[in-house]
Amino acid sequence: MSTEDFSLMDGQSLGRLDHVLREINKYKTQHKALLAEQKILRDGIDNNNNFAKQFKKRSEERKASIEDEKKKRTMIIQKEKEKCRAVQDENTKLQVEILKVKEELHNLDQRNTSLKKQTEISTAVPERRVVFRGNTKEGAHAVSFDVNPRIVYPMEGGTALITFEEKDVAQKILNLKDHLVQLGDCTITVQAKPIQFLVPSYVEMETQVCPRRILVSNLPKEEPEDRVLDKLDIHFSKKKNGGGEVEDRDMLHDSGTVVITFVDDNIAKCLSDKQDHEVDFGKKYKVKVTPFLNGEISQMKICNSVCTRTVLLTGIPDIMDKDNLQDNLEIHFQKTANGGGEGEGIMYNPPGHTTLALFDEDSPKDS
Repeated sequence: MSTEDFSLMDGQSLGRLDHVLREINKYKTQHKALLAEQKILRDGIDNNNNFAKQFKKRSEERKASIEDEKKKRTMIIQKEKEKCRAVQDENTKLQVEILKVKEELHNLDQRNTSLKKQTEISTAVPERRVVFRGNTKEGAHAVSFDVNPRIVYPMEGGTALITFEEKDVAQKILNLKDHLVQLGDCTITVQAKPIQFLVPSYVEMETQVCPRRILVSNLPKEEPEDRVLDKLDIHFSKKKNGGGEVEDRDMLHDSGTVVITFVDDNIAKCLSDKQDHEVDFGKKYKVKVTPFLNGEISQMKICNSVCTRTVLLTGIPDIMDKDNLQDNLEIHFQKTANGGGEGEGIMYNPPGHTTLALFDEDSPKDS
């Protein structure tokens, strides 16, 4: 632009031009401010986007961490539940064991009570002399006793019992069954049958001390029974001797002892604790007092027992007197030609009669 051009402008035009320039500068300034604000906004948006991305990432990581923590916690809870179940099972087993132990303790207490009662007794039977002769036996630690059998066998009429010295002879007679026996001018047929009994094979007894009875042993043998009973009654009725009113007295003939029963319960134990007592039978005589045991069978097993040396003969008619017929039978069965052998005993019971045969224990010959 030349000077001439400016010269053409008046003052009013110049004022307008300044105004325009100011406006332009103003808008330039505003534009710059807007650009700066836009930049700030873009930076803020970028920062927000980055923060959103980071927050999303952290949220996902946190979610994954929570899921892992939840799984771990679930596993821990499951393990704790299994431990609780195991503890409950163990507790149940322990409770069962405790019940068993309590039951065993109860049984032991009962056993100890029973043993305590037994230890209070020095002996429940009369004193007997024993000696060891060198014999031994298995199971000697077991507490047991022997009962000698005494079996009463009712014989029917027209039968006989014959016992041989050897069981093989008896078995041979049984195997032959029917036997022709010559009796004078006639012959009879008798049948040989085995003798069988139902006998106890196992017996368990529960015993307890009788509070009102005592057993008196070691009695004078030369004194009559009635005098022995009277003297014992007199002695044990007196309080100065530790006794009391006597209700009953009974002689046990198989053992030679006497059972005395008192009216009161508190006398028997004191007398048995002292054991030795001097009784006046005309002269002082020392007797022994022991507790009296009441026994009750708690368990018993029965078995079939066969007599190995005794044979039953049946079908014997009444054709001659008893003694002659018995002798003829014995002679017949002693002969080896008839299958017999040496006899130990014979008993004939005629028809129409009843006889009770007594069977004892078959002891060894060397016993």
